[in-house]
Amino acid sequence: MEIIASLKDAKKVYTTGDTTITALDSTTIDIHNKELMLIMGPSGSGKTTLLSLIGCVIYPTEGKVIIQGEDITGYTEKKLAGIRLHHISFIFQHFNLLSPLNALENVMQPLLLKGEAHAEAREKAINALERVNMGDRQKSLPRKLSGGQKQRVAIARALVTNAQIVLCDEPTASLDTKSAALVMNDLKELARNGKAVVVVTHDLRLRQFADRIIYVEDGIVSDHLKNEEDYK
Repeated sequence: MEIIASLKDAKKVYTTGDTTITALDSTTIDIHNKELMLIMGPSGSGKTTLLSLIGCVIYPTEGKVIIQGEDITGYTEKKLAGIRLHHISFIFQHFNLLSPLNALENVMQPLLLKGEAHAEAREKAINALERVNMGDRQKSLPRKLSGGQKQRVAIARALVTNAQIVLCDEPTASLDTKSAALVMNDLKELARNGKAVVVVTHDLRLRQFADRIIYVEDGIVSDHLKNEEDYK
């Protein structure tokens, strides 16, 4: 395995008036390819802040964020947008599919944003949908798809750019148990094929799919679960 992304003593503090909130305490962590890592924690624990730092969505207050060997901590917003476009894919709880576009058109969008030709983008999008067993739903609008099918289209959209880092924020929260298992197996397959897959969740049932688990509680990252009752 290779280190694809790292946080080095990264900390995120928010200040509002006289109030200071430490969303994430000083954290050092490596993200590897060929690994599905769960970030687990109850609501408000800091796990989404951790994911946002890895995804170059927010800046650390202290410390460094390194993506594929580049220290991106001091990058401008424009350069960070380029890092996200070329190196990172996101999968969200509510899928974030564009409702006027069919499945194929949704998957094509990241490639078109990168400036690829329409015909090439279409071919890659078809292949991505086929990889998640959604090749027969290319022309379906999101409203015609089940929750599990929408998430599979979102996974296809994430993998079509060939980004090395796939970040998932509660990707199974809207799904029943069977659909959630299918989606997690799809993500597991992405990891087996060389991606670094990071999944934020509070669902303890997903632990069976993980290669590695870290827990975030009160902004502090550890390898150990302190209180299982917090997740119920």
